[in-house]
Amino acid sequence: MDDRALAGELATAAGHLLLDIRATSGLTGKDLGKEGDLRSNDLLMRRLAEERPDDAVLSEESADDKSRLGAQRVWIVDPVDGTREYGMDGHTDWAVHVALWSADGGGTLIAGAVALPALAVTYVDDDLPITPTDGLASTPKGELPRVVVSGSRPPAFSQPVADAIGGEVLSMGSAGAKAMAVVRGEADAYVHAGGQYEWDSAAPVAVAQAKGLWCGRIDGSPLVYNRDDTYLPDLVICRPELTERIIAVTSAS
Repeated sequence: MDDRALAGELATAAGHLLLDIRATSGLTGKDLGKEGDLRSNDLLMRRLAEERPDDAVLSEESADDKSRLGAQRVWIVDPVDGTREYGMDGHTDWAVHVALWSADGGGTLIAGAVALPALAVTYVDDDLPITPTDGLASTPKGELPRVVVSGSRPPAFSQPVADAIGGEVLSMGSAGAKAMAVVRGEADAYVHAGGQYEWDSAAPVAVAQAKGLWCGRIDGSPLVYNRDDTYLPDLVICRPELTERIIAVTSAS
């Protein structure tokens, strides 16, 4: 199985497990989130050890083995992205992230998958077109461009970015869900500042870039992965034609 197929299979399998836990455990809220994180991480770590024993792994839910800094290939995973939303009834805006980083060419993402288990779909980093579709956002997209932001930590420049592209702001959970809202055509840009880590954005960025979207930091610089410090606090994913107007706002913040 090639890396892309494996990323997609693992994200999907973890998503199925999480749906089962949600349906049968009797847990809710934070307790459900903790159980989902633990068991999804166990599945991903076990499968990666079986399928790619020579690769390193960086997971939100496992101790950071710094030997990854000298590894040729590093899987970057988030077993449940949007744990709060996963623990809440009726939410579809949570995800599973599986990405693969390679040291080749100075370091780059070479595979990625984002599962949206509640919508029964997994997106991978291929170049196949995606028909615009609703289902993640709380309301169908209208004529105005839409900027998705964190519901719990919206950046101060949320409205200025929307104003710059003549659009509107929509809050949503999970970095993966927000990124896939842009991939799916439910939004035109996703902007974030104020705290993320490599596992929050690696898989969404791999998928979004493959679909032709612009991805970078709020100052316009590239996103860099498999660093000693995994803190990667800000992110922009948008339609390429909107990049200049968005970065003009976010880089001045």
